[in-house]
Amino acid sequence: MSGDLGAEVVVRAAAAALQKHTGLELLLVGDQDELSGHVTRIVGKESRLRIVHTTEVVGMSDTPADALRRKKNSSMRVAVNLVKTGDAQACVSAGNTGALMATAKYVLKMTPGIDRPAIIAELPLKNGSLHMLDLGANALCSADHLFQFAVMGSIVAADISGLEQPRVALLNIGAEDTKGHDTVKDAAARLQESSLNYVGFIEGSGLFSGMADVVVTDGFTGNVALKTIEGTVGLMTYTLKRAFARTWITRLQAMIAAPVLRRVAAESDWRSYNGATLVGLNGIVIKSHGSADSYAFQHAIETAVIEVQNQVPKQIGALLQQETS
Repeated sequence: MSGDLGAEVVVRAAAAALQKHTGLELLLVGDQDELSGHVTRIVGKESRLRIVHTTEVVGMSDTPADALRRKKNSSMRVAVNLVKTGDAQACVSAGNTGALMATAKYVLKMTPGIDRPAIIAELPLKNGSLHMLDLGANALCSADHLFQFAVMGSIVAADISGLEQPRVALLNIGAEDTKGHDTVKDAAARLQESSLNYVGFIEGSGLFSGMADVVVTDGFTGNVALKTIEGTVGLMTYTLKRAFARTWITRLQAMIAAPVLRRVAAESDWRSYNGATLVGLNGIVIKSHGSADSYAFQHAIETAVIEVQNQVPKQIGALLQQETS
């Protein structure tokens, strides 16, 4: 109910997901009157789609504490509760990230052996994709936390991208073993002794080099890196459009280059990578971008389907137990 583009986006995404997965059942959690209108117009009669009515919505300005204490009948809280009770196997939300994280942690608790949840997202590479965590849930982290993030990231990358042994790297200010503070050095030492495919430190300039499939860092650094990437993409898009619009000759050149530009845009379309996992929880919760359209939200649903099929929380618990025993 709290995505930037309204509930219609979610209903259209749900319709597409149901068409793709014949064994999928979806619960739309929110206002009955608003949702039923969209469902009737877009989906029609569909036995695999059911509305769960709620009377409250967590807004983008609500604090995590307010969401927990004052909005117990919000669409977000009810959706997470459905995962807790087993009536749903995953929750997908485009709502307030902080409130979603706090609600999910409070209701679902943590996977055994995991101290803190993290946010992991998939980013496009030259060939394949990169999974990066943490992207904002934990500003300060210990070496143990970074090690746990590496375990979780390795499982998610293996399941989402179909990799047998994802290459794991630690984000650092240099690739040399002597660089960085004690926390990343201690985490590196633990990873070197583990069964994970640890490939060493990676600098920010190497994120898209293809050297690693999983990049691990603290939430403060990860969030700054992600927002910097988003800002750079926006700047390059603006600069390119301005350059092509400058004269009639450049506009003609843009028409000639249009097929190439469309292909580049398609390959780097963030919507195809929408759906960040709140990993480490004793349940599956996927955070969609707030501005997601139906195509992007469908991808977030797809991420949830894959994680349910692969039982990601159980895989994480099993691997962590193996590494610490």
